[in-house]
Amino acid sequence: MTTSPSSTADRTQLGAPRAGGAGTLGRHTVSRIGYGAMQLERLHDDRAAAITVLRRAAELGADHVDTAQFYGDGYVNELIREAYRPADGVVVVSKVGADPDPGARLPIRPAQRPEQLRASVEDNLRSLGLDQIPVVNLRRIGTTGPRIRATGDQVVALEDQVAAMIALRDEGKIGAIGLSGVTEDELRRALPAGIACVQNAYSLVARDAEPVLRLCQAEQIAWMPFFPLGGAFPGMTHVSDVPAVAAVAESLGVTAAQVGLAWLLRHAPHTLLIPGTTSLAHLAANIAAGSVELPEDALAALDALPTHSTDLPIDPAGD
Repeated sequence: MTTSPSSTADRTQLGAPRAGGAGTLGRHTVSRIGYGAMQLERLHDDRAAAITVLRRAAELGADHVDTAQFYGDGYVNELIREAYRPADGVVVVSKVGADPDPGARLPIRPAQRPEQLRASVEDNLRSLGLDQIPVVNLRRIGTTGPRIRATGDQVVALEDQVAAMIALRDEGKIGAIGLSGVTEDELRRALPAGIACVQNAYSLVARDAEPVLRLCQAEQIAWMPFFPLGGAFPGMTHVSDVPAVAAVAESLGVTAAQVGLAWLLRHAPHTLLIPGTTSLAHLAANIAAGSVELPEDALAALDALPTHSTDLPIDPAGD
């Protein structure tokens, strides 16, 4: 793992062509397609397979990885620590704003207070084995997109949270600040802090966050959509459920998922993708989406699709 960008724009430090081409993440040059590590929790009983997926992602040209301490209660961070060496040049992006809650229906709980953000950064540093995390996203709870509720002392002013993140950056514990699950107004209020990236729920079929995307584009902030194919929770549409997407995929000889990812890359040049999988075949297909060319007529048909809201509350208690 490293905080240094690759010496060349078109290839990673491992020598692979950058998946999807080159993009910018704070002060780092990275591939436009990275890897989202959340699903590796599923391989808790097969550590070797999880390490293989991480290594293969880097070998295929994905040189940034998205993680969090609350992914498997530190297990995923430990996998990343084991899988990557400094010479691999993989930029680690983590997040704070929630803590692990093992055994719960939804195994996380809000951790929004400034002292909790600091404690989570320290936990990430230990499990990742780093002196500094290149980028850390502040995950706002209950603001926008699929969300659990923030109540009581977990309802915290954005300004107080950003101040805590700035202090951590000034101390050298994090390299850059990102935001996740924020509104356009919240992003504007945070801009003076210097924001490297924004992660919101966004896909071809769920474009609620378009105003935030456009503000990121104007401010040269990396846009890193999570749930990039939709369909993560009941009530959310998946790209493969949409006949127009399936028709474009069939015409190009690719999958609907690849069309969805290719559209995201084409739609906004500052987009960086972090699709996740535990399957080596799906990983290769996700990387290959960076080479899918969408003809203008197909692009027009996709652009015209209706959008479906992602503003869905998620109740961890199941009521």
